[in-house]
Amino acid sequence: GSARSEGYYPISKKEKDKYLDVCPVSARQPEGVDTQGTNRVLSERRSEQRRLLSAIGTSAIMDSDLLKLNQLKFRKKKLRFGRSRIHEWGLFAMEPIAADEMVIEYVGQNIRQMVADMREKRYVQEGIGSSYLFRVDHDTIIDATKCGNLARFINHCCTPNCYAKVITIESQKKIVIYSKQPIGVDEEITYDYKFPLEDNKIPCLCGTESCRGSLN
Repeated sequence: GSARSEGYYPISKKEKDKYLDVCPVSARQPEGVDTQGTNRVLSERRSEQRRLLSAIGTSAIMDSDLLKLNQLKFRKKKLRFGRSRIHEWGLFAMEPIAADEMVIEYVGQNIRQMVADMREKRYVQEGIGSSYLFRVDHDTIIDATKCGNLARFINHCCTPNCYAKVITIESQKKIVIYSKQPIGVDEEITYDYKFPLEDNKIPCLCGTESCRGSLN
């Protein structure tokens, strides 16, 4: 009957042998053909294809910010905070860091602009300042003033060895600090705060030759 109208049922080996016995010569393997050699070549080709696909897939994944962030969580850079020549406390490398590597995520509370404005005024009144408010986009600011990690100790420098980058992980924006150049052991981690220009200047104490004189 029709294969589409009948259910699946197994065929015995004895029944299969009947079909093999009457198989036309043209459908059988020609004599003198090295089947093992042919199978070996096909196997090598499949292996090569898998290697190529694996390489392409790995390359694409390695460029993704998601994998980099996961690597950062499982392989955190060894950092410490200590006294800084720039301003009170700073963040320092405890191991060599190559260029363009993720150093640390800037962690804090995600707040809206309106809340940030209110907190900034309160922090200024308390003598804390607004150095720990980090803008993600037009509407979102990360506040690490009272809820953050070691990244909050990173000082400003007009010629920094790191830069900040906003990456999106599962629809959530995060700020990650990347190394701009190779960083040695005990070298201070710095980045440019890029504060907006204001009349009331905040003095810069980075001490580099190209120091702009102020953070804003």
